[in-house]
Amino acid sequence: MLNHTSANRLKKMLTVALAVFLVLGGRLAWLQLYKGLYYGKQADGNRMRSAVIMAPRGRIMDIRGKVLADSSPGYVLSLQAGHAFSDREVDLLARLLGMNREEVHKKAERAVNTYEQVVVKGELTQQEITLLEEHLKELPGLSLDLQPMRHYLYKESAAHVLGYVGEVSEEQLKQGRYKGLPPGSIVGKEGLELIYDDVLRGETGRRTEEVDVRGKVIRKLAGQAPVSGKDLVLTIDFALQQLLEQAMDKQLQALRSSGIAPNAYAAAAVAMDPNTGAVRALVSRPGYDPNWFVGGISTAHWKLINENVFHPLTNKVINGEYPAGSTFKVVTGSAALDQHKVTPEELIFDSGRHWLADMGNAGGEALGWINFQTAFAMSDNVYFYEMGRRAGIENLNAYAAQYGFGKPTGIELAGESAGLIAGPAAKKKVFDEEWTLGDTFNAAIGQGLTLVTPMQICQMLAAVAADGVVHPPYLVEKVVNPDGTVYKVPERPAARKLRIEPETIRLIQKGLKGVTQPGGTGAWFSGLPLPVAGKTGTAENPHGQDHGWFIAYAPAERPDLAIACVVEQGSYGATAAGPIVYEVLETYLNSKLDKETGRK
Repeated sequence: MLNHTSANRLKKMLTVALAVFLVLGGRLAWLQLYKGLYYGKQADGNRMRSAVIMAPRGRIMDIRGKVLADSSPGYVLSLQAGHAFSDREVDLLARLLGMNREEVHKKAERAVNTYEQVVVKGELTQQEITLLEEHLKELPGLSLDLQPMRHYLYKESAAHVLGYVGEVSEEQLKQGRYKGLPPGSIVGKEGLELIYDDVLRGETGRRTEEVDVRGKVIRKLAGQAPVSGKDLVLTIDFALQQLLEQAMDKQLQALRSSGIAPNAYAAAAVAMDPNTGAVRALVSRPGYDPNWFVGGISTAHWKLINENVFHPLTNKVINGEYPAGSTFKVVTGSAALDQHKVTPEELIFDSGRHWLADMGNAGGEALGWINFQTAFAMSDNVYFYEMGRRAGIENLNAYAAQYGFGKPTGIELAGESAGLIAGPAAKKKVFDEEWTLGDTFNAAIGQGLTLVTPMQICQMLAAVAADGVVHPPYLVEKVVNPDGTVYKVPERPAARKLRIEPETIRLIQKGLKGVTQPGGTGAWFSGLPLPVAGKTGTAENPHGQDHGWFIAYAPAERPDLAIACVVEQGSYGATAAGPIVYEVLETYLNSKLDKETGRK
């Protein structure tokens, strides 16, 4: 009996022991075989640290080689992979960096579950570095590293051309062009930084270091060097760019301080070579400093941008949509002359009002019997109402489309607006109303539903200057390797010839020249060193004062610069935008004469 009982007990003990060994063996197998790689990496993480080395972004230079955007070393703060941060540590870090607590907490959570360092903030100031070093004992798991940081050497200058960079988002890493990039990578967010990000960014490197329990580097192990990005050479002439910016800022200030246009805070201007489409200057106001975005924009700077009702981030040259005002008379004149609805010599009587509708000239001015050249030079509305009536809205639309209205120009910037060509279909869609003769009158002088961008207007003017050839605008001359050799020349849309008779183009050119001569609406431009061609325009604005346009190309004979400028709520084009264009052309033409004649 006793032996039987002992045997049962022994069997039970053996069963329990076997079960324990099976559990332990299974657990060991699970740890070694299934989770071995995971825990191996964690163990290595206690003594090994792998970090991405960002490649210096390629430089961005103007047409003469002046560097506008470059990279230089700056301190970046990262959280070490696998390190768990307490709520107290997150609060302290957020306070030291002046960052939103939730943003820091989100990055700390990401660091726990990744094998890559997580960038918290880049472009640290000396004060931030000092504060962090003072609290290193309270904040284990931090890493301060030197990385190449983007610098925009001239702050606001050409900001809407260059754009800015920022850290790639988690969403971007999951799909599209940024899929597979290391977290924390710096990518283009706007402007040419965005469009040419793939060539500017370069290739990231990596380093592996052995560290002690405090995270201090003991020795550096194998690594891979980064490859610098390629450089962009722009068509922008930075001297002209700064001249246009300074003239615009001075004029906006003058308009506000004089009381003529108290809300003149926004404006846009673009200058291009009409013979090639190369953009020489592009300005949008108000502007912003793209350096603010490097390393993460501060709350204070974001507030300055976000609360500005004139939208500093909007590139008004390609996204601002305005009525064309009298600059549209280039289109109306082209349609009426080219379709032989009027001859240049035919006299039409202007009594101040059109005889078929209660619509007339600004201020009720009456010019009497006038021909095309007089009407164009003096920007007579009644004459062009009649030109619109004779040509018809279908022809006005067709010629507007020829000049490039109603669709993006194709310049290498994201989100370019198409504008709108006024017509029966557009009115039906917007207002669900039928087209009337009054609508045709409005369309003929660039009012009503017509919407254009400054880039489209400049393209139109450049086409006239180039004897009827449209050269689509572009900003990048070439992409070059770091050693200066050409990597590639970007493909550009081919130039196209307007389907307009050469004689019609010649008459439009003559009309534009008349605007800047005595008797024209821009007569004071006759004081420039060389004759120029231009057009004033005042665009109705239901939300405030009218917008003021001035467009011009220079010299009038063999032009090599076309410029279009609009001042929002600036009132009349001659007094709002005219002084900006005049100052730029005065300096430009004097410089041109100096080079051609050798004068000093």
